[in-house]
Amino acid sequence: MRKLLALSVIIAIIIAILAVIVVYSYVTVSNGPINPLGRLSFVKIENPDMYPGHPHALLLGEDAAQRGSACALVVHFAGSSNYRSFQENINSTSHQNGSVYIIEAAYIDTQGSGSSSMKQNNIFDSLKVAIYGVTDGRYKYVSDGNIYNTYDELMSHVNTLAKENGQQGPLPMVWHGTVRTDSPILDPGCGFPLYFQILSKTYGLIPAYVYMISGLISPYFSDPYAMYEITHSSYLQNLYNQGELNHDFVNTTSITSSYMRNVTNTSIGNYD
Repeated sequence: MRKLLALSVIIAIIIAILAVIVVYSYVTVSNGPINPLGRLSFVKIENPDMYPGHPHALLLGEDAAQRGSACALVVHFAGSSNYRSFQENINSTSHQNGSVYIIEAAYIDTQGSGSSSMKQNNIFDSLKVAIYGVTDGRYKYVSDGNIYNTYDELMSHVNTLAKENGQQGPLPMVWHGTVRTDSPILDPGCGFPLYFQILSKTYGLIPAYVYMISGLISPYFSDPYAMYEITHSSYLQNLYNQGELNHDFVNTTSITSSYMRNVTNTSIGNYD
């Protein structure tokens, strides 16, 4: 009986501590400049991965518009893209009409192996980053064709774009979350470390952990493409890696082609 009572007390204490952590994190983030929405998607369904009219861009734009936001930030692992920001037109009966300015940013890990495969990840290095955060100088950043050497330089650029495009209140942020080769359930996907760094720099490690966990769960409920992407992940990854999902907008005159010509003067190649 005493053992059962002691166990109940321990469980109650753990629940109370977790509740305090969650409430503290919620209050801290609710009063901050960044609104973390979590993971956007699971696998790459088109190449380029993000452009005006892309399903993932539209999904993010609609979510931001529904929240009354003029802008949204999506973060990636840096590939061959210039990560140009763009206007996403919103025209849906279920959301606010108009447009949302999508700001793109990516990180370059100068000491890591990137996000090509989970097999390349150094587990001890990942744990060190999770416990202590990203050390200053480790990452470089790319946005709108520019390379930024420091986190502060990148965020100054992001905040300037948000202000210029009418953002009021917290800026919604997602990490793209797409996975090229591994299981999208096990691999958090493209942009996850930069998402974590922004949260830890802005709010501290504890809220970053809380919103990291909630951000891993949220797309299973909020992403209408989630089940399709997960159940067809191997098929879509093979198509993407073989170039079958490439789109060439060079010879057309739509807003998308204009954006793509701003990214590259020839063809799209692998976008990120």
